[in-house]
Amino acid sequence: MTTRDLYEVLGVARGASAEEIKSAYRRLARQHHPDVNPNEPEAEEKFKEIGYAYNVLSDPEKRARYDQFGVVDDMPQDPFFAGSASFTDIFDLFFGGMQGARSGRRGQDGADLQTRVEISLEEVVAGAHRDVTISRMIACSECHGTGSEGGAAPETCKQCGGAGVMTRMQNTFIGTVRTSVTCPSCGGSGAVITKPCPKCKGRKQIAEKATIPVDIPAGVESGTSMQVTGEGNQGLGGGRAGDLYVGIVVREDSRFERDRQDLHTRVDVTFAQASLGDEITIGGVGEEHKVDLPQGVQPGEMLSIKGGGLPPLHGGRRGTLYAHVNVIVPKKLNEEQKELIVKLAEASGEPIPKGDKGILGGLFKKKAKG
Repeated sequence: MTTRDLYEVLGVARGASAEEIKSAYRRLARQHHPDVNPNEPEAEEKFKEIGYAYNVLSDPEKRARYDQFGVVDDMPQDPFFAGSASFTDIFDLFFGGMQGARSGRRGQDGADLQTRVEISLEEVVAGAHRDVTISRMIACSECHGTGSEGGAAPETCKQCGGAGVMTRMQNTFIGTVRTSVTCPSCGGSGAVITKPCPKCKGRKQIAEKATIPVDIPAGVESGTSMQVTGEGNQGLGGGRAGDLYVGIVVREDSRFERDRQDLHTRVDVTFAQASLGDEITIGGVGEEHKVDLPQGVQPGEMLSIKGGGLPPLHGGRRGTLYAHVNVIVPKKLNEEQKELIVKLAEASGEPIPKGDKGILGGLFKKKAKG
């Protein structure tokens, strides 16, 4: 575990957001991955340090504990314990050091991985399937995950005798306490690699490309994250494989605005249609809807089409498609059209528009003289 400030390790401020921490981790992990830097012996330790920092700062509870106490593994020391035993020491007093032994010999779990896919609104309605290609770490095919040349078993650690932990005795205010700590020589594995595998250089794993099938359910929204269990990096020494998290991005469709399961769109109608009413067609998601446009509909009014929206994530009725009416006003009129508009205004008892300085203006003047 690093003794450096974890925020400093990732190069972020203490008030950094979760997204900033994740972004910094991804950038540094790619930069310092041992496979990318095969000729730099310190790359592996740097990579581990970055991973540890992200593991703590990406977990809200661990981060809060670290911000408050500066550590996450032990409880803050009480003045009575200063210079003697930590919380782990007291735990070992009653449980015989098994905590350290268990953690020292436990396999290493594989890291989780992340990717993302983009889908359309049509696929939100029907659901979708994607085959996503990822790069992940698996057991080295040359040494079968032992890390030793030819697949030989690593040698038993001489310092801890293969236990993976070392026991020490400490005097505390409650008496002598036995504590177990991870062996610094083998890192808790109980074995050391004397002849590293030339393919993986003793790291026990290599990178592979894998294609993972992912079924995306109907009703998902942008930002939804799907967990595919066991499809992340493989574990070591019996540790479980990590998971793959697939982030969903719903592609924007200029025809619609989404409000959870409801959709909003715009429908253009003519002045005549708005005045007299009509049967119109409104485009939906992968389908069209025949709708009765009521007589005298006003600009901005909404037409509701139940079931024309999107389905909820876990099944159920689709939402509503709301069509906002937009009355199209013609930009150019011929003389006959202008005369008809004047007649309509007269018949409706409306003020006669003055019109522009062109033909319409002259037409209104003639009507006024008549």
